[in-house]
Amino acid sequence: MSQPSTSPERVLGRLPGLVLVDVQLGLTDPANEAHWGGNRNNRNAEQVIGRLLQLWRARNLPVFHVKHDSIEAQSPLRPDQPGNAFHPVAVPLPNEPVFPKSVNSGFIGTDLQARLEQRGVTSVVIVGITTDHCVSTTTRMAGNLGFVCFLVEDAVATFDKTGYNGVKYPAQLIHDTALASLHDEFATVLQSQTLEQKLAAIFA
Repeated sequence: MSQPSTSPERVLGRLPGLVLVDVQLGLTDPANEAHWGGNRNNRNAEQVIGRLLQLWRARNLPVFHVKHDSIEAQSPLRPDQPGNAFHPVAVPLPNEPVFPKSVNSGFIGTDLQARLEQRGVTSVVIVGITTDHCVSTTTRMAGNLGFVCFLVEDAVATFDKTGYNGVKYPAQLIHDTALASLHDEFATVLQSQTLEQKLAAIFA
């Protein structure tokens, strides 16, 4: 596959949708960290997610919550486990739709695409956990479905991963390479501060 010669221009637009992916206790509680591989990076992600959510709510912009209802026997994200609950910074309001899933993409088995289109959303800002799994898969699908995607680097996080060869790769490396694969191909990866500046300029 040839690489793009220039970075595609992506415009945030006046009605950006904030898509929160799996901001749940099972992925954010340190007690569960070993289940996912341990040594999570970016431990401030929830703080950043909470701040962005408040910005969206203050401007009455559309918010969409993706929630993982695991079907795996030992998963902290099973619906009957306390880890399935939303993190306190990301508890949905009554007017904010929730999209339960049991796979990596927020678009599979849900009506997320239809709900985004019904609201007139053409650009999405994606945050959540984990960078290389559900965040990445949801971002890739959003881009393929024609949405203009922005992925907030300091509002996503992941864990150490062990490869097929038994080599353990640190969370920060997994995080960085996942974002490198997404940037300029499926999304614009940016820091929350830059996103906030873009948002302020739109509504100046």
